[in-house]
Amino acid sequence: MSQSEVITPQTVDLNNCDREAIHLPGAIQPHGLLFALKEPELEIIQVSNNSFDLIGIHPENLLKKLLKELLDDQQINYIRQCVSKEFEKVNPLTISIKREEQELIFDGIVHRSDQVLILELEPAAYQNQADFFSFHHLVQSPLNKMQNASSLHELCQIIVKEVRKLTGFDRVMLYQFDNEGYGTVVAEDKLEVLTPFLDLHYPASDIPLQARKLYVLNRLRLIPDFKYQPAQLIPQNNPITNSPLDLSFSILRSVSPLHIEYLANMGVTASMSISLIKNKNFWGLIACHHYSPKYVAYSVRTACEFLGQIMSIELVSKEDYKDLDYKIKIKSLQSKFVESITQEENFVNSLVKSKNNLLDLVSAQGVALYSCEEWVVIGKTPNESELNELMQWVETQFQHDVFYTDSLPKLYPVAENFKDVASGIIALCISQIPKNYILWFRPEVIQTVKWGGNPNKPVEVAQDGSFRLSPRKSFELWQQTVQLKSLPWKKCELDIALELKSAIIGIVLRKTEEIAKINIELERSNNELDAFAYIASHDLKEPLRGIHNYSSFLIEDYGDVLTEDGVSKLQTLVRLTQRMEDLINSLLHFSRLGRMELSVEQTDLNEVLKQVIEVISLNLKDTKLEIRIPQPLPVIHCDKIQVSEVFSNLITNAIKYNDKENKWVEIGYLDSLYPDTTKVLTPLTEPLLGGVFYVRDNGIGIREKHLDTVFRIFKRLHAGNKYGGGTGAGLTIARKIVERHNGSLWVESTYGEGSTFYFTLQG
Repeated sequence: MSQSEVITPQTVDLNNCDREAIHLPGAIQPHGLLFALKEPELEIIQVSNNSFDLIGIHPENLLKKLLKELLDDQQINYIRQCVSKEFEKVNPLTISIKREEQELIFDGIVHRSDQVLILELEPAAYQNQADFFSFHHLVQSPLNKMQNASSLHELCQIIVKEVRKLTGFDRVMLYQFDNEGYGTVVAEDKLEVLTPFLDLHYPASDIPLQARKLYVLNRLRLIPDFKYQPAQLIPQNNPITNSPLDLSFSILRSVSPLHIEYLANMGVTASMSISLIKNKNFWGLIACHHYSPKYVAYSVRTACEFLGQIMSIELVSKEDYKDLDYKIKIKSLQSKFVESITQEENFVNSLVKSKNNLLDLVSAQGVALYSCEEWVVIGKTPNESELNELMQWVETQFQHDVFYTDSLPKLYPVAENFKDVASGIIALCISQIPKNYILWFRPEVIQTVKWGGNPNKPVEVAQDGSFRLSPRKSFELWQQTVQLKSLPWKKCELDIALELKSAIIGIVLRKTEEIAKINIELERSNNELDAFAYIASHDLKEPLRGIHNYSSFLIEDYGDVLTEDGVSKLQTLVRLTQRMEDLINSLLHFSRLGRMELSVEQTDLNEVLKQVIEVISLNLKDTKLEIRIPQPLPVIHCDKIQVSEVFSNLITNAIKYNDKENKWVEIGYLDSLYPDTTKVLTPLTEPLLGGVFYVRDNGIGIREKHLDTVFRIFKRLHAGNKYGGGTGAGLTIARKIVERHNGSLWVESTYGEGSTFYFTLQG
């Protein structure tokens, strides 16, 4: 039967149940007896007020008595020995109390709390021990079935059947809880006449927060009859602490009135629960219901608790095997990504190459990669402006390396505008500096959720006008349409996303390390090369100078004896040695550039340029040359001497390689924000700090295929005797100087019309 949703008033505090101190009820269920004992003498300092019903002694007559006045010496000694061990290994104790020639037999349960020893007694007469086999026989068959279960679903169904067979409850269910605490009945065994609860959902509020904590601490809980009259503790407070006694571990602890009301609304009279704990978290609950009073013997409860512990252990392996084929598939995809990342310079390129695989990795319908302040999108995603706003919000949500939700619009209301593509999201932070993120998206999937009754707690108005939230009164089928949610993300999908991040970071760090090693090796090689060039050029000059001098001597002293052909050959030898010395001097100068420290200082480039032009002008004589300087050059930090050489080499080349009658050379400076620099700046990959300098001419120009060649050392594009000769090292030296200033030097040229050499200096 479907019912309409009840809207809860906003003024009601939905967390009032969470503040109920259910571990401090000050009372127990009356089917047993509780003693609070002060150690070491075992003095009775608190007792439940039902002692006369169970052992025929009024509570007032037990207080301040020693336990040995109630039990014989053998039992007292046994209790003293037991309390020095782990309580789980000694419970239950067999306790006998003689009253008026009658021996009363109890199961005794001991534990410590609030600086006292608590002893709880349950009459063994309830057990009917003759009807039960030994503990081994109780658990042997269920254990075999559980261990042979092939899946988590089968395991859940086995445990509810076996627990019901052991206990005889009318209904046994297994609730599994999600990350938000909502429960779903995933297995059920019941009387045929009962309405099935299988697959129904229950709100997290059915089990308040403090109750969940107690379920983890105390894994089995029995309520034989919710209509019981609580047995109060006397005195009300623990005399040692002067506060209510903490009964968190008590098996007899009285039940919360709200929970009793909850059971009454369900029509349940007796209940038992067994906690399922996975990795120290509250994973699920085996809930047993009976529609009349029912007591379960302690030995059977112990067997059920043991089966629950085995179930908790099996959960780990069974959940790992769940969706095994899918996990193998996404693991295979991840391996392919790892392999491709190692072969690419940029991890984004490697991920984008296999578009479908990147989506299949977490079963998403869209993915957006953010790197280098740009988005790369695949599949169905929000648009770029929406992504930018979403990214700003997501950055505030990271508590770890991954953020995920299957209901993004509920957390980020703006996402309702693109719910059809992004109601679910996994956001993976690869790095924050620089920003590298991967965002996977899933669309909205409208679902119908079947609840066991209206999940909203009804509001009751008390006589004084105050509001009170009460347990639900109806547990009939109640259907709800859920919107603004995607399919939930599986744990294996979140795990694989994190593993991908680790792989990316590992590979990037390894590449960084390799590059660092290469740079160190290159630096060492360059230093060795510079040193070799310096030593070689220096040592070659002496024998070369000897050849040059002796050739000159031969011409001077024996010129009249030698034939004309002999003199010509000696003159050629002199020219070749001079040429060789010029080359060695250039090589020596080039090698020194790599070894000399820069002498950086504040430099007015206008003064530098003025001196360079004055020196060059001395050698021009009759050359018609116009020097153009459109605007003053800036004052920058640089090595004045080396930068003057850059200007000298570029201006000299501009004049030398010019066949026009009216030559002109323009030396200028372009600010980085200058509108005409768009084309100029394209060769650069780093932002400009000091603008662009240039030397432009109307000379012979350079063919496009030679634009890089001109910067090679000793590389000339013309014959040695053409355009004034030269060694071909000037541009190489100029580029070396510019690079040592963390700048760049490049050329643009039109053959036959002229060239422009651009360079930057960043100190």
